[in-house]
Amino acid sequence: MFQNHIKELLKKTLKAKEISLEVPPDPKLGDYAFACFAFAKEQKKNPADIARDLAGKIKPDEYIQEVKAAGPYVNFFINKAKLAEDVAQEIFKKKDKYGHSNIGKKEVVVVEYPAPNTNKPLHLGHMRNMALGVSMSNVLESQGCKVKRVNLNNDRGIHVCKSMLAYQRWGNGKTPESEKRKPDHFVGDYYVLFCQKAKENPELEKEAQEMLQKWEQGDEEVISLWKKMNRWAFKGFKETYRHFGLPKFDKEYYESNTYKQGKEIVMEGVEKGVFKERDDGAVFVDLGKEGLGEKVLVRADGTSVYVTQDLYLAQLKHKDFDFDKSIYVVATEQNYHFQVLFTLLKKLKYSWAGGCYHFAYGMVLLPEGRMKSREGTVVDADDLMLEMEGLARDEIAKRQKDLEEEEIHERGRFVGLGAIKFYLMKIDAIKDMTFLPEESISFEGDTGPYLQYTHARACSVLKKAKEKNFAPNPEASYELLDKPSEIALVQALSEFPAKCADACVNLRPHIIAQYLLALGRAFNEFYHACHCLKEEDEELLKARLLLIDCTRQVLDNGLSLLGIHAPEEM
Repeated sequence: MFQNHIKELLKKTLKAKEISLEVPPDPKLGDYAFACFAFAKEQKKNPADIARDLAGKIKPDEYIQEVKAAGPYVNFFINKAKLAEDVAQEIFKKKDKYGHSNIGKKEVVVVEYPAPNTNKPLHLGHMRNMALGVSMSNVLESQGCKVKRVNLNNDRGIHVCKSMLAYQRWGNGKTPESEKRKPDHFVGDYYVLFCQKAKENPELEKEAQEMLQKWEQGDEEVISLWKKMNRWAFKGFKETYRHFGLPKFDKEYYESNTYKQGKEIVMEGVEKGVFKERDDGAVFVDLGKEGLGEKVLVRADGTSVYVTQDLYLAQLKHKDFDFDKSIYVVATEQNYHFQVLFTLLKKLKYSWAGGCYHFAYGMVLLPEGRMKSREGTVVDADDLMLEMEGLARDEIAKRQKDLEEEEIHERGRFVGLGAIKFYLMKIDAIKDMTFLPEESISFEGDTGPYLQYTHARACSVLKKAKEKNFAPNPEASYELLDKPSEIALVQALSEFPAKCADACVNLRPHIIAQYLLALGRAFNEFYHACHCLKEEDEELLKARLLLIDCTRQVLDNGLSLLGIHAPEEM
């Protein structure tokens, strides 16, 4: 609001269409600064002269306390009391809607995640996928988009047949129930077993391929086995989703239902001259001009490749939702795949092709290196959630020795999950990262538990104040909030709407995570500098309580966008 006010004044004075403001490195230089370099050439003046002219023309008002020229910069000092009043009243009025906007203009956005394979349980990589998918969907919704959450189940193919063949060979009629094993873990055990056996007997790879051919031919025995093992996998996935707190999908797609139709689209492309057919029957496209090389779309034996079925799935999504944007939350390993897919959609002249976007995220590594499903060196999502909840319970029990076991268990659940989710989202999604469980669970530092504890601390102060008959009230004496830590906290609170909009426009949820860390630090500095409940000045106490309540609300709003619970007690 203050930035926009300053920008409008500058636009009017300079008769300019666009204005950019900077935040000075030192608060003594002002709250916002305008660099005059860009206008020097246009006006044929020295930037410092332009700055002096502007400083003389733009007068203080209810929002601007002082305007100063400093070399080629115009520095603006805002009215801190007015800022505190506007921000606090807006938060108090909007509550859980503070930070929301309509910049999405009711755009329909399809977000696809986590797209698991049914030959193994969900692992740490899937957890980053789910955390990003959930947070990005929440952010888009908060900015006015109509979000449709969908999931593609990769339930067919050679990888699935490998676990099926291993079970057929060595399962001996065992079931998840007989082995007391979570069903998707049970299926994954046989995928690992196949990979181990295949090292000793390479012929197994050929047998798995033959099983895939039988599946495509509708062999009853193979289809029956496929249905049984997929049923086990889906049952396990459902339990993991529930534990993780994954929202319900608007629609689930299955590769087994979509893999054939893509070939029809390809053959239509051949008729239109978009794709070419070789003498052996294979269909390909030359993407050399796009720097993507030559891509086979249908093999000589008539089988399709993955990108072929994705052509149909993209078309089906548009038919189902008439989307403006379709976001695929998939690891950077598939960058080439999506470059090809989106190029093909444009070549086929689908009007909506430009709305397709690959939300790429980096690999999640362990301290000892990369996870490998076929070697069984992965961190299963279920195991990690249980481990983190255990670590959280231990930490909570140390801090709260009088808590009942049931309460420790409940707090451990949301703290453990919060630790995982925040750690996976706090850096830019595009970057690879190393997951360190013990670091992520810390109640201090750049962690989820730190933010949850900060929220609980704010709630605790408000609860104690209520016992003394004091409550937050927007009719406060804002001019009393003049300490550096108070001003810094107000400024941090004011930035939340802009951060939400930035995260939405640029599809980067880590912006919210980093903002929350900055807000948490600002609040804790304020908390230690201003002993609220010991304050004797009743008017100052009321103003500070309002500031604490605003912080509690914004922390709650921000953590909610990230899919993390904001507890009232820790």
